[in-house]
Amino acid sequence: MVAQKCQKGSQMNIIALIPARYNSTRFPGKPLALLKGKPIIQYVYERAANSGLFNTVCVATDNISILETVKSFGGKAVLTKESHPSGSDRIAEALQYFPQAELVFNVQGDEPLIEKEPLQKLISAFEDRKVQMASLMTVIEDREMIYNPNIVKVVTDTQNYALYFSRSVIPFQRDSQIDLKYYRHIGVYAYSPECLHRFVYLSPSILERTEKLEQLRALENGIPIKMVETSYQGIGIDTPQDLKTIEKLLSVT
Repeated sequence: MVAQKCQKGSQMNIIALIPARYNSTRFPGKPLALLKGKPIIQYVYERAANSGLFNTVCVATDNISILETVKSFGGKAVLTKESHPSGSDRIAEALQYFPQAELVFNVQGDEPLIEKEPLQKLISAFEDRKVQMASLMTVIEDREMIYNPNIVKVVTDTQNYALYFSRSVIPFQRDSQIDLKYYRHIGVYAYSPECLHRFVYLSPSILERTEKLEQLRALENGIPIKMVETSYQGIGIDTPQDLKTIEKLLSVT
């Protein structure tokens, strides 16, 4: 894998960490669930590794079975505590094994179809030295998704820094004559190591606990999140039904 150029052409050491918790509320054992005969976590790992963007790819898990599965297909994995309240907290523990990292990616363990293009765009965002944390958003094309609480919406300022994330409809469109785009948040993050450590040092915030959205901890504590627009739609797996949907998608592609 080749280190990427960022910040005035310098070579950066970039690591992708994949948080993989076993006891998902809606889908226990999700990382090990088979998608066309292969564990979900293997799809995510291979997509990240094959992108060629990262010096290191590693799974951060709380479960020995996930650890052994990753190692069985030749991947790297480390064991972390079960008690972490979010994926970012989990990868921060794993980061201690990679002190050389200059840019840290949190690649969700339930995004088996993650593509290179949005990951590359996130790296490019750090060409601006002011950016310390960044994430992805995409235009919502299906209007029904706007009202789905499982679809996280984001609104930004004129510089594409996040103002708020919510499971509710944001913004609320009082005047239907306004031509408005709604954006869906895709939960892939990139941080400087210093920003990640600052984030996990903070206690889970009231808005984070209310909406069950870890990124609100950053906003409540004054950590700006640069949002990067992508055409990638972010097909994640939250439930067994989502798994069946992606299986059908892979069968026709």
